[in-house]
Amino acid sequence: MHIWVDADACPVVIKEILYRAAQRWERHLTLVANQMLRTPPSPWLHAVQVPRGFDVADDYIVQHAKAGDLVITGDIALAAQLLAGQALVLTPRGERLDAGSIGERLAMRDMLEELRGAGIETGGPPPLNQTDRRDFANALDRLMVALTR
Repeated sequence: MHIWVDADACPVVIKEILYRAAQRWERHLTLVANQMLRTPPSPWLHAVQVPRGFDVADDYIVQHAKAGDLVITGDIALAAQLLAGQALVLTPRGERLDAGSIGERLAMRDMLEELRGAGIETGGPPPLNQTDRRDFANALDRLMVALTR
């Protein structure tokens, strides 16, 4: 299993949790972004810089992630594509997305997009807090334990 990170929007604190997890579980982790990223020196950590452009990083992840790989992303459209390819998806807030939950999340995303298109301010997600960080770390750990059994 390879861990892929949609790194352009992934919070630094989540990346740091992932770096430690990749080392501990000895899993390759690749951050994909349209900007240069630095990772701690490790044979398990890699960064790929893709050209700037709409969904270029997403397309790279979809092309390279295989069934059973884990992808960290908050992008619901990307998550839907990955789930169709049998990848595992975890959001930076620790929510595991699957075939049963992605339809509802896509519908909510589309509704909010329509509201924004009509000029209604919908706001964004709240800032990541300590509980979110803990939830992510715990969800990642539970998933890794389950996958190694």
